[in-house]
Amino acid sequence: MLTILGFAMIATFLVLIMTKKMSPIAALVLIPALFCVAVGQGARLGDYVIEGVGNLAPTAAMLMFAIVYFGVMIDVGLFDPVVRGILRFCKADPMRIVVGTAVLAAIVSLDGDGSTTFMITVSAMYPLYKRLKMSLVVMTGVAATANGVMNTLPWGGPTARAATALKLDASEIFVPMIPALATGLLAVFVLAYVLGRRERKRLGMLTLDEALVRDAEPETVTVGAGGGGGDRLRKSPAGGGAANTEEAAGDRDADGADDEEFQGLDPNRPTLRPKLYWFNAGLTAALLTAMIMELMPIPVLFLLGAALALTVNFPHMPDQRARIAAHADNVLNVSGMVFAAAVFTGVLTGTGMVEHMADWVVGAVPDAMGPHMAVVTGLLSLPLTYFMSNDGFYFGVLPVLAEAGAAHGVSPLEIARASLAGQALHMSSPLVPAVYVLVGMAKVEFGDHTRFTVKWAVLTSLVVLAAGVLFGIM
Repeated sequence: MLTILGFAMIATFLVLIMTKKMSPIAALVLIPALFCVAVGQGARLGDYVIEGVGNLAPTAAMLMFAIVYFGVMIDVGLFDPVVRGILRFCKADPMRIVVGTAVLAAIVSLDGDGSTTFMITVSAMYPLYKRLKMSLVVMTGVAATANGVMNTLPWGGPTARAATALKLDASEIFVPMIPALATGLLAVFVLAYVLGRRERKRLGMLTLDEALVRDAEPETVTVGAGGGGGDRLRKSPAGGGAANTEEAAGDRDADGADDEEFQGLDPNRPTLRPKLYWFNAGLTAALLTAMIMELMPIPVLFLLGAALALTVNFPHMPDQRARIAAHADNVLNVSGMVFAAAVFTGVLTGTGMVEHMADWVVGAVPDAMGPHMAVVTGLLSLPLTYFMSNDGFYFGVLPVLAEAGAAHGVSPLEIARASLAGQALHMSSPLVPAVYVLVGMAKVEFGDHTRFTVKWAVLTSLVVLAAGVLFGIM
């Protein structure tokens, strides 16, 4: 019964948010509360929620201070050279812009933190997508899928969890997987190219003479890097009107914002601190190094980093308050979503739904598939890491799968490697806090993002799994 109710709860949640019948925060809170009562454990709902909040509180704190830190870094101009470099590469060609999004997300993902990746990627690319009226769900989908593949880095989380759960060395899991993961990343770039070609066909070919999009005129877009007149983007005859496609769901401007929202790229904004550029670059490098070396818990590092960045760049209290207020919306939206997700995960875990669901899935594997448990594990990692946290999958399900594989002569190393295949899909799971940073900053509905991204993320995960089999890794 708990197995059926667990799957029913997840299905109800996904249907409601994808059809936009409920907001993600409301669905994350009310649906599990309802199902908790349905399984006869309503009296313990408070305990489950408090336990879930306690488990996710460090994540919420990390996201809060990470948003403030990287928001300040964006304000002071640390990433402006990255923006200009990407825009020069893109040349206002939708195909190049989408590929550039994938490349930027993959590079920034080297720090192992999805929230950081999404904040930098969206901050760099959002103004260009908006000005050229490109689909924002293409941006979020490509960024999430690229980050999902890169999330398998040993310091990214899943590899370390698999190693810990099966008592293996992380390098023995990750290093042989590099060819398969590289193939998966190549698949993301190919996907970006294909989606970019579709966007180019929908919008038409544009030419870019300078790096920064500033103002628009009928049939033209003015470009300039400073206070000068700038050059123009010209639409080619190949262009067409915006079709009513699935991708177009993310390019609406819900709040009717005007050019004010593009001030993040304004080279003359008052928050710039060019004299402190190398201090900020050094501070960010030191922060990321400390994260990788695990010198302190990540929430503590971002707390210290945000405090130091604010103090040095904005020594006057009114300026500090203004910067915090400028990023308060993102902080509140993301932290609120995380704590709402704590209700969902708390009920799933506390009621025993996750355990029963995992046992049912493992028990459903036919004995004949025993010698192929590595492939089975890879296939199961797609839905299981989407519908439950990485902790739940790697510490709750993976040991059971490894034990079943060992009975048929499949080594735990092969099982551990195969378990990484589903990470491209996992990064768009409603249980991953970082995805709310992505859709929140991009002003994309979570349901739109899910509908667009899931099929491509599943395809990417299957490419990783197939490459692992082809290269004899699993």
